[in-house]
This record gives sequence, C-alpha cells and structure tokens, in this order.
Amino acid sequence: MPASMMDLKWLPRPSAYLPVWEAMRSFTEARDAGTPDQIWLVEHTPVYTLGQAGKPEHVLNPGGIDVVRTDRGGQVTYHGPGQVVAYCLIDLRRHGLFVKEYVALLEDVLIGLLESLGAHGACRKPGAPGVYVPGRHGELAKIAALGIKVRNGCTYHGLALNVDMDLDPFLGINPCGYEGLETVDLRSRGVTLTLEEVGEQLGARLAQAFIAYREARHPAGEHAAG
Repeated sequence: MPASMMDLKWLPRPSAYLPVWEAMRSFTEARDAGTPDQIWLVEHTPVYTLGQAGKPEHVLNPGGIDVVRTDRGGQVTYHGPGQVVAYCLIDLRRHGLFVKEYVALLEDVLIGLLESLGAHGACRKPGAPGVYVPGRHGELAKIAALGIKVRNGCTYHGLALNVDMDLDPFLGINPCGYEGLETVDLRSRGVTLTLEEVGEQLGARLAQAFIAYREARHPAGEHAAG
C-alpha cells in the first residue's frame, strides 16, 4: 500500500459513543494488509468512558451522564460537545511503530498543534499519558487525553482535545484517575478557533505524522508489512 494512503473523515456530529466504538471494532476486525489506515474525527454527545482496567471509584458523581465501560487503556474520562476526538485506526506494522513510539507520536502531534495555535507550554507529564498546559495555580492542567487499544497489530480509539466546552462534567470524575486534576480547553487558553477548524488541523497533522514516520523508516524502494 502506498505510504500516502490515509483516509481522513468526519463522522456525523454529534455522535453517540457506543455506535462509534462498535464501528471501530468492526473495522479493525475486518481489515487486512491492504486496508487503508483511517482517522475518524468526531464530536460526541455527553458520556463518561471507563478504560478496561479503570476503577469505578473514580466516577464520583455522573449525574445524568451515561458511564460506558470500554476496551481502551486508561481510567475514566469525559467526552462531550466542544471536544474533538480523533480515532486513529492504524496498522502499526505498516509504519514500523511500536506502541510506545505510537503514543509518543500522538503526544508530539498534540504538542505541536497546541504550540502552533498559541496554547504555549504544552507538555507531557511523567507517568500520566496525555498533554498538559500550565494551569491556574502553577500546576499542570490537562487539555488532551489519550486512550488506545491494539488488536492484531492495529490500533483503535485515540485522543480527545478540549476545544470550547462545558468543563463542569470533569468535576464528576477523577480525570484519568487523578483526584483534583484541573481540566482546561483551548478557549480558556485564548484560542478562538472553531471545533471544525481545530479538528481539520489535528487530522491533517496526524496523517502527515504517520506518513512521515513510515517514509523515514521505509525509504523509497523498501516496503513494510502491509
């Protein structure tokens, strides 16, 4: 498959979580060595998702928001209006990526995007996947979450970036398992782009990063599996 083959698409907005999760699993189970990788961009209706090993006690007060136990890694997070989610359906073998490198690539893309948008100070936090920016009280605040699943060498789930949203639902959980973790969005950092504009830039940067990584690992004339 040519390295440039990467399908990028928006799903209907807003989309309920469960049908999208089921579609990701079905796509991953049905794909073969020739199936193009895909990046799905979506804005979800309100939902808390609890990772495969997630602890229910991190859900403090869900109110009327559904809690879904899912098969990604990580603890509990919130998806809702004003947040863009990028689901990366990637054949790791095709790109020569190991899981640790894949996670680093996702974080690098987010950090680069945030810096380009003027949300300065974006960084990693040791032992806590995702991307953070300086918070109100000198501590790091979470602006993007990661949660992935690898099945037969192929990934699904992905990342969520808070753009312009009601952040109160994060108070109903310990975000990603961390009590009192501040959660922020791009609007609070002074970035006024729409969700569609941020999503387009995020999707394009992800696609470019995967293609660049593959081409660097497998120059012209060499071929990775798939």
